[in-house]
Amino acid sequence: MARVGAAIGLGAAAAAAAGAAAAGVAADRAAAGRRRLSVLDPDDGFAHVADVELKVIATDGLNLHVEIDTPADLDPALPTIVMSHGFCLSLRGWVLQRRAFVQAGYRVVLWDQRSHGRSEMSELASSTIEQLAHDLRAVIDAACPEGPLVLVGHSMGGMTTMALARHHAELVRERVMAVAFISTAAGGEGLTDLGMGPLVGRAIGQAGPRVLSRLAPHQRWLAPVRRFGRNIEDSVVERFSFDSPVGESTVSFAADLILATPFEVMAAFLPAIRMHDEFESLAALVDKEVLVVNGAGDLLTPPARSEEIVERLPGAEHVVVQDSGHLIMLEHPEVVTGQVLALIHRAETDAAAGVGASSKPRVRRTVIDIAKGRLIRRAQARTKAGSKAGSKAKAQAKTQVQARGGSTTTPGPATRAKSRTKGKSGASS
Repeated sequence: MARVGAAIGLGAAAAAAAGAAAAGVAADRAAAGRRRLSVLDPDDGFAHVADVELKVIATDGLNLHVEIDTPADLDPALPTIVMSHGFCLSLRGWVLQRRAFVQAGYRVVLWDQRSHGRSEMSELASSTIEQLAHDLRAVIDAACPEGPLVLVGHSMGGMTTMALARHHAELVRERVMAVAFISTAAGGEGLTDLGMGPLVGRAIGQAGPRVLSRLAPHQRWLAPVRRFGRNIEDSVVERFSFDSPVGESTVSFAADLILATPFEVMAAFLPAIRMHDEFESLAALVDKEVLVVNGAGDLLTPPARSEEIVERLPGAEHVVVQDSGHLIMLEHPEVVTGQVLALIHRAETDAAAGVGASSKPRVRRTVIDIAKGRLIRRAQARTKAGSKAGSKAKAQAKTQVQARGGSTTTPGPATRAKSRTKGKSGASS
């Protein structure tokens, strides 16, 4: 019986090893494909230096990291764009949009939500969406205490914006002219499904925080493992973050953002996200210009979750981007930037004309990133042409060798040694 158990154990180990090897091979191939699509990565990379950095004190005394970018020729009449990032990310995830908004003439305020990025670690009891709303209010009071505002929130950042509308309705009513919800939801039920169905989702939601809490003390030992399994790690991140080809640097940047988040932070906020319910809070935004953007292939917050927001806002505009996943601001940065700028323009135009957002009909549109598709096709064509050229060169070399009566196979050490032995024998006779 012991031998049978040992055999089963060895078989399971062998199967696991084979599975890991197969995953590694597939991940290596995917990494090679991403390297061939480097043209999709931003020309200026992902590094950015803010004009101003602040430490803002939250209501519970926690330090929040805030960054501000201001164009040299700022028009004070223009609104300030305040950007809130998502779960397991940081303000760095907005790098491509913040550059574009400043170039368009807008002042931009970004912040790391508590326990994320460079903000301080929060107590477990304060790891709630409600507290994040109070944090956002503190950031606004410190970084942009006057003037009109445009609030942009991705994923958990969008949830923070909804909670702000409930807890600080007067601020929203008096100063917010437009809101952009990017890949987010008004309710948390099912957000842990990961596109695998409610059964798996419930298991992840119940066991996830407990498992992550147990792993947290050992997270620092995972750094060497991450280096050896980087291609597999990137492939997993790509699977749940994107729905179209992206460059190698983009995937690595996203993986670094996500996996820099401590496990205890993930464990702390998962219950808050699962219990999130801000449907009633949307009533405070009925008269605001609202944009809801979502990726058609988003596994975490699919378009149906965004539609639940749109249904409660009569004048909202819902834009679904084809071939896009959850990290849409990195996957289709120009599309997201363009949609937010168009939102601001609509808000300014309607305000000047005295038109209320609630009096306008809902707009639902599907967008295709044509420019990115063109880049992908060009990169794939170059790769195909290079592959054909390599095959042709090999075929020509083979033909030349065969014409000389030679062999295209390089002799191994044993063959070369045997040839030398035969040569010496012939010389002595």
